[in-house]
Amino acid sequence: MRLTKLGHACVQITRDDRTIVIDPGAFSDGAADALAAADAVLITHEHFDHFDADALRKAMAERPALEVWTSRTVAESLADLGGRVHQVGHGDAVTVAGFDVHVYGEDHEILHPDVPPIPNTGFLIDGQVFHPGDALTVPAEPVPTLCLPGNAPWMKIPELYAYAREVRPERAFVVHDGLLNDIGLTVMGNHVAKAGEEIGADFQRLVPGTSVDLADV
Repeated sequence: MRLTKLGHACVQITRDDRTIVIDPGAFSDGAADALAAADAVLITHEHFDHFDADALRKAMAERPALEVWTSRTVAESLADLGGRVHQVGHGDAVTVAGFDVHVYGEDHEILHPDVPPIPNTGFLIDGQVFHPGDALTVPAEPVPTLCLPGNAPWMKIPELYAYAREVRPERAFVVHDGLLNDIGLTVMGNHVAKAGEEIGADFQRLVPGTSVDLADV
């Protein structure tokens, strides 16, 4: 299985000749090319940095076989695409383009104290890679590889450490870092490395466009 970071919260996962793309939002470098090669798309929630409706609709118009699995609100916004869009929620287990996908999580982390959270669905792919979206969800099964949120308006660095300790993945690759400049990336990277050291795991940030073969790490 190969994981490629495409910028901000977007990753591409490939196994054999099958490819899925998770959260190709507006800040995702290379998302258009990834959508052109994808067998399926997973969207955790409706925020524009995870869900670029225009880009996704364009890709689906050009590729009639492309399908989407996503949260309730995103599925409702794409309802005109009919059976090509699949709503999933916490506890679901589905097969997506040949991958076994388990769905964990219900709500986005709190952004405003007076505003209820929107739906957020995290995806565990083949029991190997977990992408939580914008939530600090802990799946009810081991997570070998975690897509670890590194920075967000809804997150503090102590929560990064606490989340790493609770999930205890074998390795983690940073996502959700597109809002940081070079100084912020350096600060975050130091904390990410320390969070991994605390639990004896390898945590790192991949430069967008970088791929990792998970069997080799």
